[in-house]
Amino acid sequence: MAHKYILDTHALIWYLEGNKRLSQAARAVIADPNSQMVLPLIALAEAAFVIERGRTTIPDIHRFLTRVQADGRIEIMALTVEIFKRSLTPEGLKIPELHDRFIVSTGLYLQDLGDTIEIITADQTITHGGIVSVLW
Repeated sequence: MAHKYILDTHALIWYLEGNKRLSQAARAVIADPNSQMVLPLIALAEAAFVIERGRTTIPDIHRFLTRVQADGRIEIMALTVEIFKRSLTPEGLKIPELHDRFIVSTGLYLQDLGDTIEIITADQTITHGGIVSVLW
């Protein structure tokens, strides 16, 4: 199967705004024209909320969404019942924050389907949880 990178909210925002807080490794993967990336819908919604609140240099939600949708390397993945059920397993329940739990559960679901996944995140709960592979 495929090697896919799950985008966490801050990784996507930091990449698009050119923020130096994004690690070199994360920047390289997101910039790679051959990367296959998955953006959980919950992360997209969270990014829109951050933009709406003015907590990023990205000025416009609609241009942001157009840019994300135009990138053929990014698959926007809806929150499905299967992903929700995966969030209720012992691994999923290790992540206390709901948005992060669904992001991790998206990765777990894809692993269950046979894909190799890494979550691009600096989130310490996800990183130290040891549930999925993290790239940062």
